[in-house]
Amino acid sequence: MTVELTPEQLAIFASIEDGDEHLFITGRAGTGKSTLLRHLTEHSKKQIIVCAPTGVAALNVGGQTIHSLLKLPLGVIADAPLRQRTELKTMLGKLDLLVIDEISMVNADLMDAIDRSLRQARGVRSVPFGGVQVVMFGDPYQLAPVPGDAEERAYFADHYESMWFFDARVWREETEMTVVELVHIHRQTDLEFKQALNAVRHGTVTAEIAQLLNDAGARTPPGDDVLTLATRNDTVNRINARELARLPGRPKTAMADITGDFGGRQYPADAELQMKLGAQVMFLRNDAEGRWVNGSLGKVVDIGGTVWVEVDGEQHEVEPAVWEQYRYSYSPTTKEIKRNVVAEFTQFPLRLAWAVTIHKSQGKTFDRAVVDLGTRAFAPGQTYVALSRLTSLEGLYLSRPLRPADIIVDQRVRRFIHEVRARDAARAARDDLRRAAPSPDAPPAETAAEEDRRDRVDAGFASDAPPPF
Repeated sequence: MTVELTPEQLAIFASIEDGDEHLFITGRAGTGKSTLLRHLTEHSKKQIIVCAPTGVAALNVGGQTIHSLLKLPLGVIADAPLRQRTELKTMLGKLDLLVIDEISMVNADLMDAIDRSLRQARGVRSVPFGGVQVVMFGDPYQLAPVPGDAEERAYFADHYESMWFFDARVWREETEMTVVELVHIHRQTDLEFKQALNAVRHGTVTAEIAQLLNDAGARTPPGDDVLTLATRNDTVNRINARELARLPGRPKTAMADITGDFGGRQYPADAELQMKLGAQVMFLRNDAEGRWVNGSLGKVVDIGGTVWVEVDGEQHEVEPAVWEQYRYSYSPTTKEIKRNVVAEFTQFPLRLAWAVTIHKSQGKTFDRAVVDLGTRAFAPGQTYVALSRLTSLEGLYLSRPLRPADIIVDQRVRRFIHEVRARDAARAARDDLRRAAPSPDAPPAETAAEEDRRDRVDAGFASDAPPPF
């Protein structure tokens, strides 16, 4: 399925290909970060490696986990010696571009370890990342690094301003990252809803915005088949088990075929998938023929050697899909860095989907859903991720009204974005002074920032005050 890039995405791709800046590519939900990353992976002319902090994230981008790639120890790395074999040094010595997805889950210690590992392997200890260009994708308003035990938390408190990747020493003391915000939202078109989502993202929800969301969500879903987005796994498992049990007949189980070392049990789908006729399921991968996308919902209408699923009134045969786990190596014959398949997971690309966790809904798009925050949202960005999966207010159903405690934003993230924008504004002002005045006959072009402003609710980034509603 071919996806055309927007001019905004093409410009960023060109800047990566033609330059050597370290970039952090971010943006609100639905702005096309994953699409740009996929295009970069498939079309870059550079010697490229793609990695991510978790196994599932690495599978999603066809890359390798950071720890596996760089042979890093688990836990806090600090100044521990890094043992690197000749093969790893050779491969990293040929590397031009390191792409890191879900960078917001990478903590500051791991970011510094990536820097130190590349310097050591390439024998260029005086240059950040050993001279490799680093391009990072993610949204710190959606996913945060996972806190460790008390000892690890104490280490970060003593050595870093925060756990966040942008507070790593390499960024604070050695070099600068350029932050690029994708601004064109593809998922939603309604300006009022986009503004409300932006307020939830930045923690600036007013009483009026809260009322807008609560009034829209205070409706009874039209049926039991409306997907529920929940905060907790046990809620999701209970709903799916209850709805499956309501269907007549005995469930049939599809067992995944797993070859190679998948590294723990971070599987991209259920190893044992239970289904019945009439079961509501979600697709976990895009279809090459465009019949469904990752996140499409359907109903099982036949189960045999394959599964038939009805999607939007049409029935499609669904065959098992293969998820490949990769490991990078350097080929002295072709003089190129290659991806090698080291493990495979084969299963129907389906999951029971009367309910799904908000975390697993990441990156997906739904026309309608029940947002169930339980007793409370408990993680920064959780409410924003849930609400931003929806394409419109008309598809929003709330299990209860939103409360101020549900709007959780990490204050360090807000200050970081504020710092970035202040720095960029100062730089733009200096550039304006250097440039000659434009021709009076030239029509003014709308900049990305101006386009963004049309969709944006003014967010008080520096304020640590709770939401006012």
